[in-house]
Amino acid sequence: MTYVSRALRALALFWLLAPALPAGAQQLPPQPAVHPAGIPSDAVLVSPCIQTMGEHWAVLKNLPTGPIYGLWQGKPVFTEIMVSVAELEKGFSWANVRALPGYTIDHMDFKYEPSGHPGYQVPHYDVHLYYVSPAEQAHICPDGIPDPSMKPTNR
Repeated sequence: MTYVSRALRALALFWLLAPALPAGAQQLPPQPAVHPAGIPSDAVLVSPCIQTMGEHWAVLKNLPTGPIYGLWQGKPVFTEIMVSVAELEKGFSWANVRALPGYTIDHMDFKYEPSGHPGYQVPHYDVHLYYVSPAEQAHICPDGIPDPSMKPTNR
């Protein structure tokens, strides 16, 4: 198994188990000494840097659906939510989907996961609201874990 496969499996396993574990029992990556500005103060680092996305931060009680915050070089670059098909059928409101204070949405990636994925195994949409341009996004975390779902148009 490659390093990338191990890292992605570890991240998926964390997303799957984190909400069910008692507080303090989660196996998180080492936390930086300084909490980044611009995201909730109770958000913690949940994944290493992923190419084109950055580090993933989340408030543990909000996993797996989010919001999840992507950071690169200490600054927010996206907010992610996962919306189940069942939520959409019930009338999910996009009114509460907005940028972090002080940021504007540049573009959105909207990906359907018909079988779900580790951590959220129901049919759903992964929604990434990016605060940077696609050109900037393409250069995020060049030495990080490859994002297997990165579209060729974003390279």
